[in-house]
Amino acid sequence: QGQLVESGGGLVQAGDSLRLSCATSGRTFSRYVMGWFRQAPGKEREFVAAITWSWSGAITNTYYADSVKGRFTISRDGAENTIYLQISSLKPEDTAIYYCAADQSIEALKSRSGPNYWGQGTQVTVSS
Repeated sequence: QGQLVESGGGLVQAGDSLRLSCATSGRTFSRYVMGWFRQAPGKEREFVAAITWSWSGAITNTYYADSVKGRFTISRDGAENTIYLQISSLKPEDTAIYYCAADQSIEALKSRSGPNYWGQGTQVTVSS
């Protein structure tokens, strides 16, 4: 039980904004850490952002890669356990497949072995 499904990617121009969504099924991820990774052509997988929350649904912590701080915002809809990634001022170097991911801790999510759960990915392409 449990599945991650990303959506919201597309072809956009530099300077545009985009919101990616990651929908979950079942209760598998209700107590998990969730986040986003991306992989550009010819590049290794890169951590982007992660989020944790309390029993009340209040956000307890967010994590961002230095390369995206100030432009990317991760958030969560607790009612449906949906994770979002709001991206502003898109740059050509943001072009990548963006993957939703989940694991039991932030350490496990960002470990060398990678997250335990992955979505199928959504393509973001930014033209200049």
